[in-house]
Amino acid sequence: MATPAESPTDGRVKRSERSREAIVQALLDLVGEGTLRPTAQQVAARADVGVRTVFRHFSDMDTLFAAMNERLTEEIRPGFVREPQTGPLDDRMHGLLAARFRILERAAPYMRSAALQRADSPFLRARHDRNVRDLRTDLRRWLPELGCADAAIADGLELALSFEAWDRLRTEQRLGAKRARETVTRLVAALVSAIPPRD
Repeated sequence: MATPAESPTDGRVKRSERSREAIVQALLDLVGEGTLRPTAQQVAARADVGVRTVFRHFSDMDTLFAAMNERLTEEIRPGFVREPQTGPLDDRMHGLLAARFRILERAAPYMRSAALQRADSPFLRARHDRNVRDLRTDLRRWLPELGCADAAIADGLELALSFEAWDRLRTEQRLGAKRARETVTRLVAALVSAIPPRD
């Protein structure tokens, strides 16, 4: 029975919002736990709703992935800098590495999931392109010197700091997070040492 402060319509809206939130969280949890191609049935079971409820809130799985991506982006966005950074180059390099490692490790299962499904998903293809651009912009904000450096240095840094490189170290080469960080740090330090100093 609705309370005087809450109409039946308000109650239905709140239940609908809770269901939607539970569905998005279910997808986040499933992918985060390693289910890289979750089905609508798996999402519904985890969210404790019916499959029809999933598709009442989301027209298709692409739309649901977009909602999940929005949540993940909100969580990860603070790891990107908004303005060109200043200070000693070595300090900025280590700041970039620390921030990038947090982003890559947090996003890893979601990036793996997206890579598996990208060929069939216009949204995931567009999101991948945007991720590549965002990571490139972030790199150049940490290291503005790259604007005057040899293009091969910038290209090498972008590769060394990419999700694809990180994922190869962590999954195919089976390195723990600490050793993967050490490996990337050495690669990045070698490339950064070749950046000419700013005037």
